Order: sequence, then C-alpha cells, then structure tokens
Amino acid sequence: MAFVVGENCIKCKHTDCVEVCPVDCFYEGPNFLVIHPDECIDCALCEPECPAGAIFSEDELPEDQAVFLELNAELAQVWPNITQMKDAPADHAEWDGVPGKLQYLER
Repeated sequence: MAFVVGENCIKCKHTDCVEVCPVDCFYEGPNFLVIHPDECIDCALCEPECPAGAIFSEDELPEDQAVFLELNAELAQVWPNITQMKDAPADHAEWDGVPGKLQYLER
C-alpha cells in the first residue's frame, strides 16, 4: 500500500511532504507532485505535512480521486525525483480547495 497525491496539489504544490520522506519517493512536475507507489514505504509521515490536505493513504483515497492512483504511478516514471523543499507557487493560496483542478495538470 502506498500514499497518493490527489487533486488539491495541482497548482498548490507545497513540498513540505518531500522534506520528511525517508525514502525520497516524490517526483515533481510543472505544477504537481506525485508519489512513486513502488518506492513508498507507507510510513505516513508525508500526509500530515501537506498544508493542502492533498495526500491520502491508498485505501482512503476519495472515490472521486481514483484517477490519481494511476496518475501518481504513471508520472513518477517520467518526472524527476525531488528531495528538498522548495517554495510553493506564489498563487498557491488562490488554488487551495478549488474543485476540478485536474484540467490544469501540466505534464
């Protein structure tokens, strides 16, 4: 079982989660982070660190975000690994909690 980055990370992209990950299983795209499901050790350290509440245990992933299970696995194969915290986008607060952000995912 792994943790999954969900929709609210899109355009928020806080990296507090990256800083606490003991196995460096986060990967970074232009406006979204993903967790590599084969590298995640299910330690749960990242979930409470996400200011946007965008990280879920695989078994607690909301039904309407099921697509993110596959997206995390797919994009972790092509995006670069991120191991250090970075500043969130300047407009992150405007995007936090906005529904329907999947359309804004940049690959």
